[in-house]
Amino acid sequence: MKRHIFSIFAAFVCGLALLSCSDNDYAELDKGRDELKLTADQAADVLDEQSHAAEALTLNWTTGNNFGTGSRIYYKLELAASGTDFAAPYTAVDHETQVYTWSINQENLNSLLLDKFGGAVGKATSVDARVTAIVDGDESQVSTVTFTVTPYEAVTARLFLIGDATPNGWSADKATEMTRTDNGLFTWEGDLKAGSFKFITTQGQFLPSYNNDGTGKLVYRTSDSQPDEQFRITEDHFYKVTANLLTGELTVVQAEGVKPRFDELFFVGNATGWNFEPMVKDALDGFLFRYGRVFENGQGGEFKFGTANGSWENMFKAPTANAAYTNQSVEFVSGFDPDNKWFLQDSETGKAYKICVDIRTGKERMMMREFTPYEMIYLVGDATPSGWDLGNATPMTATSSPYVFTWTGQLGAGELKFSCDKQSDWNGAWFMCSIGNDIEPTGQQERALFIDKSDNYLKDQYADINIGDVDNKWKIVSSGTYTITLNQLEETISIVKQ
Repeated sequence: MKRHIFSIFAAFVCGLALLSCSDNDYAELDKGRDELKLTADQAADVLDEQSHAAEALTLNWTTGNNFGTGSRIYYKLELAASGTDFAAPYTAVDHETQVYTWSINQENLNSLLLDKFGGAVGKATSVDARVTAIVDGDESQVSTVTFTVTPYEAVTARLFLIGDATPNGWSADKATEMTRTDNGLFTWEGDLKAGSFKFITTQGQFLPSYNNDGTGKLVYRTSDSQPDEQFRITEDHFYKVTANLLTGELTVVQAEGVKPRFDELFFVGNATGWNFEPMVKDALDGFLFRYGRVFENGQGGEFKFGTANGSWENMFKAPTANAAYTNQSVEFVSGFDPDNKWFLQDSETGKAYKICVDIRTGKERMMMREFTPYEMIYLVGDATPSGWDLGNATPMTATSSPYVFTWTGQLGAGELKFSCDKQSDWNGAWFMCSIGNDIEPTGQQERALFIDKSDNYLKDQYADINIGDVDNKWKIVSSGTYTITLNQLEETISIVKQ
């Protein structure tokens, strides 16, 4: 099976978990008697892609000693294939101070074994780890430990639909790409015709492929000599296809909805000077468009929604003139008239609002309510200093804007999301990754998905989605210092490694 290979210095750099200690004066901390000792806490000795985000190994070490000099102690942690005497090591910690532990998840350790340490799929690989304590250039303090792990063969990172049932037929060059939502998990929605289909992993190549094993499950095919049984569609319809390559499960279900009539929506009114301001398509439901804004004192007035920038035709409007902002009824007007709009009174300004417009044909709604910002936002996840301890989640830092929070600190390899209320049953308000689960941050400003699992008003906005089941996290793959900026009104975030 073809394996997706990541850059050793980008995709499998692993996490540092810092101890909660300050940068103390080493002269006051006599580290003259501690022996350096490295130990391995191994959570898995046979790696499994279904548990790819779970921790596989943690290496811990004691402080060592500074010979009573008061000098800083720096640490270097190296890993290498056993028996190579660290001739070509992977450096996990490079001259860091006050760091006493290092951890790695199953996916990143698997990649290290196969691409750096000469490991073979399904065969135990022995790895030596070495920590060196460095004091004033002296590297005489060394401790080693050996562990053994069995790697797996990772499934493809891309998957394509092909066949006469699919939009582009049997052309491998034009095969329809699915959306990867997690390791081995792919989805696609669209029109399928009566006919046959299967899956390929590389556009332009018919092999490898995933075929029907005869029972409706996926089977991996690498040779023309193997059976080429396909899946069948019996009725033209709009379908949702979900393929899980790790379990072999395939689901193909007819979807009731169709694609939204419009891919864009714009807020326009007195508050914008009648300029068209783009709304944001919801990450979970393509029929919903969202917009957050502070309406300054006296800057209310009329508003409506356009479907094309600058066009006064094909607009979503209020059912009556000067409709209250609480009126959810919507009329789609293809021409210019009638031109009814919602109206925000001056007494209703000086506040922030969030707007959600549902453009489902015949079920259009405009939902607008005042937004009160959360007083604090918290980091949650095994990449954070407090891990999954929600009660002690790491707080961000408030700024001059009540809507914007920042944080700078050390993140390790692992998962990350943000709690707005630290609700103990985990069913409170969250900011999550908007494009899937275990997705690496872009390093730029990106959309964040806001979910409040206890808010019936928000839950009712989603016609076909149970937001209580949504748990998308970002995946930090490279440990280090990060600066995070989160805007809870505009629902944007940047997670930037320094």
